[in-house]
Parts: sequence; structure tokens; C-alpha cells
Amino acid sequence: MRGSRQMLLNLFCILWLPLLLMAASPSPLASGNYPSAPSLFSGMYKGHTCVGCVLVVSVVEQLAQWHNSTVKAALERLCNYIPEDLQGFCYLLAELYGPHLAELIDREMNADVVCHSLKLCKQDTGQPLCHLYPPPKVGLSTAIRKAKRIMKTSKDLKSIMGFSNLCAFPLLDKLCEKIKYVIRNKLPFEDFDGDKFSTFPTLRGYHWRGRDCNDKNSTVYPGRRPDNWDVKSDSNCNGIWGVDPKDGIPYEEKFCKDADSRGVVLLGDSAGAHFHIPPEWMTVTQMSVKAFANLPMAFTDELDWPQFSEITGFLNSTIGGWTDSLYLRLRRRNRCNHRDLQNISQNGGSSANFLDLIKSLSRNQLLDNPAIVVYATIGNDVCNGERDTLAHMTTPKQMLSNVMQALQFLNSRLPKGSHVILTGLVDGRFLWDNLHDRYHPLGQLNKDVTYSQLYSFLNCLQVSPCSGWLTSNETLRNLTSERALQLSNVLKEIARSEKFSNFDIFYMDFPLRQTAAEWRQMGGEPWQLIEPVDGFHPSQIAAALGTNITWQKALHEWPQVLGKENPFNNQIEAIFKDQGGH
Repeated sequence: MRGSRQMLLNLFCILWLPLLLMAASPSPLASGNYPSAPSLFSGMYKGHTCVGCVLVVSVVEQLAQWHNSTVKAALERLCNYIPEDLQGFCYLLAELYGPHLAELIDREMNADVVCHSLKLCKQDTGQPLCHLYPPPKVGLSTAIRKAKRIMKTSKDLKSIMGFSNLCAFPLLDKLCEKIKYVIRNKLPFEDFDGDKFSTFPTLRGYHWRGRDCNDKNSTVYPGRRPDNWDVKSDSNCNGIWGVDPKDGIPYEEKFCKDADSRGVVLLGDSAGAHFHIPPEWMTVTQMSVKAFANLPMAFTDELDWPQFSEITGFLNSTIGGWTDSLYLRLRRRNRCNHRDLQNISQNGGSSANFLDLIKSLSRNQLLDNPAIVVYATIGNDVCNGERDTLAHMTTPKQMLSNVMQALQFLNSRLPKGSHVILTGLVDGRFLWDNLHDRYHPLGQLNKDVTYSQLYSFLNCLQVSPCSGWLTSNETLRNLTSERALQLSNVLKEIARSEKFSNFDIFYMDFPLRQTAAEWRQMGGEPWQLIEPVDGFHPSQIAAALGTNITWQKALHEWPQVLGKENPFNNQIEAIFKDQGGH
């Protein structure tokens, strides 16, 4: 079983590769606007394809420079870094593209020129040539024409470009359908009993939701009220079951009956899912086999790390910083809350597509414990990659309609006694202010790529995660923040005026400024609160610090949200210490 799982995971990674850059973009997808199939060389997502090409070519070029090797040796070195089971796919691409990369790089053509000549970067009619690096001395257009003349002599390359769709192969078509299912529904790839919980970590498994303790019984899952006080078995997967031989009282009844148990659910975007690309993947001075060891896991979690996130994190961080989360604090407050978590977030999540995303929530009003639901679309209602970005932002009227529909759905699903926290939008001017003149990981070796250049490149390709904030246009940055504040005020007014039968509702501002102030007091720099590769998302440090701010606000202003502290926590840990793993 373990071997077949690993084989499936490796195959899944290969099929997932063409979708990663599309999925990684935090720009919102319209409802139902999901890819029909993973196409390796199609122009369907040409902007993302261009970004991917420029990144990979840059890494290969810098590896050759850093190790004073040939381009061919650099490609082989890169393939040797990645996990062994995926090296075959890497070597295939190296075999197909290697000679052409080597020829162009040896002629001192940079990544922009190489990718345009390979037709992986394309220029739209009437639009400028997009580039990450400073143009060559002869000019970008001239260099590309020269490179294309070289490429015309290659028959092999023409045949490569004709290869388009991996999912056309009969043996892969069903797996591709399953991939689309995971992307579309945000439900576990492996869930034998259909209860929306899994025993497998990635592919929307227990990194995203509490681990199932019996995947052959749909009535056993995290968050439910115990069945007959779990006398014979653990029906809610919190590790507490059986009968105390001293008095004959079931442990669940003794320790959890009046414990005010509750779960935590996040409805979030890429920040909530905790999007992260390890900088070691793009910094040649830090590359190693160890640096790429987590690559299959990262790919099959959509480049998200929910297991370390601010709301539902439960594992010790392996990506820097430390893990602190609302879930961990609720669990420490009441051990009966063990494993009751759901991270229902997606890259590109916004108030508009939450109406589909929210349907993957697992909560039974009659059988399950109440839940704390954190609704946090902190940027995508004002963030998009469009050139006319203001025209594509959510309006206050649309925000009100979208959020009210989501809350009405929650009221039909959440058990009575639940709580909903609406989180305001971030003021994203913080990003440009703290990063624009710093070097990106790709630019650290030669001091040739700043975040300002990266943002311009992404804006040119119309794949920027946020054209309104990631721009040198100060007026546009201010207008984007003004709209974000308007939308936050909509959320604030909803929390003030609306009432629901199954939950109460609260509002809090996104605590970025407080987080930055706290981090400065600890001796840190504001730029360290931003993900280094994408220059957009909150870092692991920001997530951990944000947890404390949220917790303190709830503790002092809404203590009813957190529930009572369980006086039996130490006894539970002593008796069930071997049942507490996640």
C-alpha cells in the first residue's frame, strides 16, 4: 500500500507540474473557471509559462556560473538535487531543452531572450516585450531575433513544441480527471468513506483537515460529538475513548462533557493556505539535495503549507520561523479539541469564489461540535493581474452580497453556538514600501533583479498577484488601499448589524501593522514578514506573530469565542499521551 501510494504521488507530481504556476497565482479565478486539462506546452497560461521558463533558465545559468561548469553540467546538477523518483522527468526535459539552452546561454543570452526564442514567452500584439532582467546592450528585440535564427535550425525543438497534452495518454486520463476534481472541489484525493477527512497528508488530506482515524467508517471523523461517549472506540478522532476502570465512567464523559469543545475552520485565500516557495529552490548558493527533499509534498499541497499556517497549523515549521496557530492554542486550552480543524482555503480565493469553496465544509448541525469560522479574504477582492485593475476589483455592493450569501450558507451548516470572525483586508502598500529596492533571491548572486523589476515583469505578463499594490505607481497603490478599506468597512458593518440563529459574528482588522511593530521590538526587519520568492504573501514569522495578536484580542474582547479552559488537560495528556499525534 505504501509503495503504491508513493508511486501515485510521484506520477501526480509530474502531472501537477504544468498547473503549479497557474494554481500558485493568487489572482482570483472566476467561479468554475478551472483548467480543463494539464497542458505542458500549450499557450493556455502563457504568462505563467513564461515566468516558469525565466525562473528555471535563470537557475541553470546561475548554477553554471556558481560552480564554474558547463550548462549541461548545471542541468544535470539541478536534476540530481530533486528527489530520485522525479529525476527521470527532469532528465527528459533536460534532454529536450538542454542543447538549446546551452547554445543560447553560451552566447551570453539571458533568460528573457532564451524564453522568448523558445516561444515560452510571447508578446501580445501592441504590447511591450516583457523582461525580468535589464535588456542586452544590443536591445531585447535584436537579441531575440538573433536567438530565433539559431533556433530555426533545430528540427528537434519543433517536434517538442508539438507535444501538448499529457492527459491525452489513456493510462493518465483518469488520474487527470481526479486532479481536476481535487482542484475544483478542494476535497481529499484519498477519502475512502467519503466523510471529507483523510489518512493521507497532502492532496487536500490531513495537512488541510484533521486526520481521519477510521477511513472506512463515514460516521468517524474529527469534530463530531462522541458516539455513546466513545466507550468502545474513538468516534471523533481526538484520541480520548474507553472507560475509566476506577469508576466505570467513560473518559469522554468525564473529561469532555462540559468542556465547551469546538473546532476551528478557515475560509481563506493563498495567505490562509500559507503559500510558500522555498527560497533555496531559486538561490544557487543554498541549493542541495536536502533543500529539494520536500518538493513532492509542496507540489501536492499546491505550494501551500497549511500545516504551519496561522489558523490551522499543527506541525513544527520546517520553512523558517515557528508554528503558532489558533488551532494549537484552542487545543492547549481544551485537549478535547484535538484534530478538529479544517483549512478550506485556495490560491486565488475571494469573496466571489468562496460561494463555491465553502461547499466543501464538513459540519453536521445535529452530530458535530460548534466551530469558530475565520473568514479571511485579505487581498484578492482588490488584487488581480489586469492592466485596468481598478475596474476588476470587487465593489462594496458586491462584497456585501457575496459575504451575506456565504454567511447564510454557514447558518444552514454550523451547529448552534458557533462563532464567525470576519477579517478585514490588508493594507498592501506595506509590500512595495519594504521590498521594492531589495534584491530578489534570483538577483542576489549578480545583484541584477530587484523586487521592483519582478513586479514590473509580472505586471507586463498580466500575471501579477496584485497589480494595484505591486507597482511603482503610488497613486494606484493608494487607490487600491482605499478600496480595501471600503471593503473592510462592509465587513465591519455586517458584524455590527447582522444576526444569525446559529452563530454570533465579530470583526477584526488584519493585524499587519501590529505584527510589524511587534517584530521590530524583537529586533526584526519589516521585509522579513513577507515571503521572499513571491514578494506578496505573509511569511512564517508573520503568521506566528499574527496568531498571538488574534488570540489576545479574542481573549480580552470575545472570551466566549474561545470556550472554557479544560481543567482535565493534564490528566488527558497523562492517560492518552500516545493518542495525541496529529
